[in-house]
Amino acid sequence: MYNMRVTSTILLATLSVSITSANAFAAFVPSRVVRQTTADRRHNGSFFRIANGHLFAGGFEWEDPAESFDQGVENPFKNPEILGTDGEGMKIDPARLLGPRLQGSNLYFVGMMGSGKSAVGDVVARRMGTYNFLDTDEIIEKATAMSIPEIFDAEGEEGFREAEAQVLDSVHAYVRCVISTGGGLVCRMGNWSKLQTGVVIWLDVDPELIIKRIEGDTNRPLLQADDPLQKLKDLLEERREKYSQADVRIEVTEDMDENAVADLVVKELHNFIDENPPAWKKAKAKAQAEGLDWV
Repeated sequence: MYNMRVTSTILLATLSVSITSANAFAAFVPSRVVRQTTADRRHNGSFFRIANGHLFAGGFEWEDPAESFDQGVENPFKNPEILGTDGEGMKIDPARLLGPRLQGSNLYFVGMMGSGKSAVGDVVARRMGTYNFLDTDEIIEKATAMSIPEIFDAEGEEGFREAEAQVLDSVHAYVRCVISTGGGLVCRMGNWSKLQTGVVIWLDVDPELIIKRIEGDTNRPLLQADDPLQKLKDLLEERREKYSQADVRIEVTEDMDENAVADLVVKELHNFIDENPPAWKKAKAKAQAEGLDWV
């Protein structure tokens, strides 16, 4: 009976359209979120690519990216005109400058349950201003009209992971989003191809700190064990190899609240973009170094 409830709800959410041909959870994504027209893929270590003279980034296509998105925005942490006299105070929130530099690419937060993905992701999106925040767990609960523990009881972990994969398949088709993912989403290899259409941020938090944060929280099915701390450590070891493939790793300590973590995320994202410039920007720099005109 429970299986029918989950399955029928998902089918209603898709309006009886196949998962592979439509967005299963599109009805539960805010209407303000922009859908991309073509999938972004990485090329030569960059999260932007060029094909047939066109730039693809975050699903958009431009014939002349310099005119459209090369707004001269550089890393504000390396710009003395933006930095305060003490090197710390900023004349503008550096998060506001991430949008133009990301060129529509999504940000995906990964990490263990209780690591702060939702709280930090929401702060980052609000500070960026032009990006929307999405939480895959929240979308699943709205789409199925069930809580996460209820889905685990009805379908088991595998059923939940299937729903989770469907949600990711839906939300990755949108651009300019900050997306908080479930802790175990990285376990499915098929999910990585979708995560890699954007920039992946791992919030790395010690299990002991996580346990302090979520003590008494019964909404964590995998931690309903005799020794939740050991269970958390075991899960982290199983997933560590996957988490370590993230583009940006943020080590979170006990003295950091969500605002402090968000500050570090913003700074490290700017550094990551410096180290992984879009392909057209590399080509432009090479052409200029060789004394050629950039058209």
